[in-house]
Amino acid sequence: MKRISILGSTGSIGRKTLQVISALRGEFEVVGLAAKTSVDLIEQQVYQFHPRQVSLTDEKCAEILKERLKSATDAKDVEVLSGEEGLIKIATMEEADLVLSATVGSAGLIPTLEAIKAHKDLAFVNKEVLVMSGSLVMKAAAENHINILPIDSEISAIHQCLEGNRRRDEIRRLVLTASGGPFRQTAIEELSKATVDKALKHPNWNMGSKVTIDSATLMNKGFEVIEAKWLFDVELSQIDIIIHPESTIHSMVEFIDGSWIAQLGIADMRVPIQYALTYPERRPTSTPPLNLISIGALTFEKVDMEKFPCLRLALTAAEIGGTMPTVLSGSDEIVVQAFLEGKIGFLDIPKIIEKVMSIHNVKSSPGLDDILIADNWAKQVTKEIVGLSIVDC
Repeated sequence: MKRISILGSTGSIGRKTLQVISALRGEFEVVGLAAKTSVDLIEQQVYQFHPRQVSLTDEKCAEILKERLKSATDAKDVEVLSGEEGLIKIATMEEADLVLSATVGSAGLIPTLEAIKAHKDLAFVNKEVLVMSGSLVMKAAAENHINILPIDSEISAIHQCLEGNRRRDEIRRLVLTASGGPFRQTAIEELSKATVDKALKHPNWNMGSKVTIDSATLMNKGFEVIEAKWLFDVELSQIDIIIHPESTIHSMVEFIDGSWIAQLGIADMRVPIQYALTYPERRPTSTPPLNLISIGALTFEKVDMEKFPCLRLALTAAEIGGTMPTVLSGSDEIVVQAFLEGKIGFLDIPKIIEKVMSIHNVKSSPGLDDILIADNWAKQVTKEIVGLSIVDC
């Protein structure tokens, strides 16, 4: 039986992971759960999965959970932790064989690095961590001889395509597919009217709000380019993006002899989650099979960089390197939240990020302290800009 800790258990990926574990009854034991503030949901998860430890980042929420569990006969022995320290303890539990990192944004950086230092294999979906500090994470993974198993559908697809084809000198390019999001067919001049509700209506995937907005701007695809560079040890020039509205082909690899390998499947995150949990084996799933006849045709389009400037910004940050990807990620985290709260418009997202990037003094070959400083700087500067008129951006 494989023992698992889940960071971000109440989010979209965390909930789907627990669905997968429930379906594969008897194969996994959940030993640790961590979330931010969702007391009611994590309480129900405790009753269902009986972890040994749980943590809530918010200390007041942790106290509420602790009081509730005291009166529960089947959960009174569960240790309740809080704050970043609690998150790190869940990430480094001695009992855990695998840590699933499903936190959002920079909050996952330190717990991820600590899990690696504790020699824990990672099932990984927090792409911002690799955007911020891919060099540090991959170096730590190599030094501690741990596996990083990608969950993100496109990156998992590349991982699967490369199984048995690991020689880097045989790879011509990695091709990441993108659905184009809810605004693929929206005219550029209409994007100024894009509402939060429309941006959250992804045509194919059901995801959390942060990644859904990033998908609407195509920032998510830029993050995936950076993620793929680090995970698969390829040059940025070897990574391409194409629009594939059906989201049937999740990604592809082209080899130097002209051969292609593609990974296809239905648009359901439970499939790549299960593959990461059971790797290197596969298990049957309850998801419906892919029916190519009913799909009828697979189509492909060129990315419109003018319509989606966030993708251009991500590729620029990747080329510059150093602390610039960290600034990109930190600023994006703030502007997406500001958009979700109705404080800025959809087109303000790339304008503000570009403004922050333009005034950042890049530090090459950054250490962990440099990355944390750059992330904090980007967030603070972005918050100041969000509170001002967007005209200057």
